[in-house]
Order: sequence, then C-alpha cells, then structure tokens
Amino acid sequence: MSPDPRGLEDALVEIERRHLVRARRTIEAFARSEGATEVIVEGRRLINFCGNDYLGLARHPRVSAALRNGAAAWGVGSGASHLVTGHGVEHARLEEELAAFVGRERALLFSTGYMANLAAITTLVGRGDRVVLDRLSHASLIDAARLSGAHLRRFAHRDAGAARRLLAAERDDVSDAGASGRGRLIASDGVFSMDGDVAPVGELASLAAKSRAWLVIDDAHGLGVLGPSGRGTLEYLGGLSAEAVPVLVGTLGKAFGTFGAFVAGSRALIEVLVQRARSYIYTTALPQALAAATRVALRVSQEESWRRERVLALAERFRAAARERGIALSPSETPIQPILIGSPEGALRASRGLFEAGFWVAAIRPPTVPQGTARLRISFSAEHSDSQVDALAESLSRSLRGLDRSACDAEAGAR
Repeated sequence: MSPDPRGLEDALVEIERRHLVRARRTIEAFARSEGATEVIVEGRRLINFCGNDYLGLARHPRVSAALRNGAAAWGVGSGASHLVTGHGVEHARLEEELAAFVGRERALLFSTGYMANLAAITTLVGRGDRVVLDRLSHASLIDAARLSGAHLRRFAHRDAGAARRLLAAERDDVSDAGASGRGRLIASDGVFSMDGDVAPVGELASLAAKSRAWLVIDDAHGLGVLGPSGRGTLEYLGGLSAEAVPVLVGTLGKAFGTFGAFVAGSRALIEVLVQRARSYIYTTALPQALAAATRVALRVSQEESWRRERVLALAERFRAAARERGIALSPSETPIQPILIGSPEGALRASRGLFEAGFWVAAIRPPTVPQGTARLRISFSAEHSDSQVDALAESLSRSLRGLDRSACDAEAGAR
C-alpha cells in the first residue's frame, strides 16, 4: 500500500498556518561590480544585510583569481574521498596553514561545518557517554550529540554553572539510562549564530578540565572576525590555549568567503578523526581549487586587517543609530545584530517591510530559534557603507513602528 500523500499536504498547511514557511529567494545578479552587498532579487535591487560574508572576501579579486587558477590547474572536482585519490597538495597546504593560524598541531578539512561537528562529536563520544550542550548551540552540534548515542543534556544559554550542575547530576541520570557514563564532552558555539553573543569559553574550559571532559567549540562566526589577529573567540577572550580548548571547529564559508570547514587539534585527535570519522571517510573531498582560494582568503584576511576593524565598526554604528531611534538591541558586539520581534507573523511582516524598502533582512523563526523569539537577523559585511547602515536603521525604525500600530489596531479590534 502506498503512503498517503495527503499527510504531506496537511503538514504544509500547518506550517503555513503557523507562519513558519521557509521560502528561498534567488539572487539573479550582483548590482555592483565590486563587493556583494547589493543584489538583484525578484527584479528588485536590495542591500543584503543577512549574509555571513563578514569580511567581504567572497568576491575579492585575489580570491576569485585563485579559484579560477586552481580550477585550471586541478579541475573543478576532487574525484574521490581524501582517503582514496581525492587528497591533493592544496588540501595539505591549507590544512597546515589553518593549523598554524589557530595555533594547533594539525587541522582536518571537511566539506561543511555540519560534517565537521558530526565528525568531532561522534568520534569522541558514544553510547554510555555524556554530552552537555548550550541550549542555543547550532543544530549540527545537537544532531551530532544525538547521533553519537551519548546521553545528551542541554544547559541554559551561556550558563557555565548550569553545565556544571548537569555534569554533577550525571550519576543519577546515567544510572536511570542504564549507561556507564565513562566519557564526557562539553560543546558550544563560540559566537552564537542567531544571537551574536559570545560563549563563556573560559568558564567552560575550566569546567572541562575539572570534569576530565572534552571541550568542543564551534567558532564558525568568530574566526576571521574577533580578536586582534582575527583568530576568533578564543583570542578575543584573552588567548585561550589549545590545552584549554582541545577541539576547535571552524568554517570557511563565512568570514573567509569560500566553502568548507575544518577541525583543529592535536596530532592524535586529527589522526583518530582520519581513521574513524564517518563524515570524513565516506565523502568526496573538497575541490582543490576551493582549497587554493581559501589559502588566499586566509592571507588576505591577515594582510587587510582593516576589513575586520571595518565590520565591527559598522556593527557599532548600527547599534548607535538603533539606540537613537529607541530600537531594542540584544547584547552583541559582533557583526550579528538580532532584533527580537516575538511572533513569527510579526517577524515576517517586518522583513517584508524592509524588503519593500530595499533591504534584505531575513525573518528567523522557530524551530531555528526558540518559541516566542522570532526575530530579524541583521548581519554586516566590511563591504557595507556608512550610508547603507544609516538607511537600514531608519527603515527598520519605520518598519517596527508599523508593527506597533498594527498590534494596537488588532488589540482595539479584539475589544
């Protein structure tokens, strides 16, 4: 008997009823010859304020040229997994340079950050072990913990004390589950992708050391942006060592503008991942051309440090403009600046209002964020101009005032 397709249609109707439909918008062209802040979407010219190209490297001339030259030299695909015939000299050089950049013995390339987190967690823990995660950790960390078979608990956001209490309660919980609790792992984002705030990594590192637990930090949104040299959250927080944070995960498709990810750590850690990590062993390697482009992007991020200074200055400029207009802000010192709306419907309306005004700002709704915290996720690039940021703040203020008026009208109608 075939499945009833009406179940799928009913699911879509329910998603729409709750204002949670996810829709893709297609970029038809870039509206400027340089940079990537202005795009053509649905025939409309928009300023993009919801991407992750923080340093503006995705269309940097040197990075683009490296990709073209790499494709001419190595082709457009690797043709196999790293452990068969897919591992090339550009991969090897990039891994060495990434390890040196983050101060680790070795680094290992992956196609996506999702795969990197899956590799790290499922290799280090398994059935009978314990994983504790920040409640707002990225979905890939949550999925990795679940797939590992370990006993998963999530602690209140940025609350290292709550993480400590979960580990202290391990004996009772694990006994109930019939597991031995022999291994422990703590994991968190470095910079939280939907909130822009920074994890208390130092406190988590102290807890991990006392608990003899692995500590995994996914610094996808910190690397390249935070710290005097752009080495990310660990540098920003005072230079936490490789001993304090033994497993560091980073992505290449955000501040570095290309594609892929890596895990960095000790020689032994990386070698075990090579031998055991399923998301490394059983997948095609990144194209060497992308690795070549990323090597150049890494160099550019260091040579053009003004990009890091610029994007952080733009975020602060926006915060000042928002405060002047009475816009409530979250505690973020990063290029990610969320504006909490609350309801999915309200977030969609605010996003559409900005779209009509020429700004592309995504509405982020559950399940990406917790219920009641739907928001606009505004993010900045070094390629944005001061005038673009000022115009965004003004349009955002008008859009939010429109939401307030609509809410008052709805309340009056209900009475």
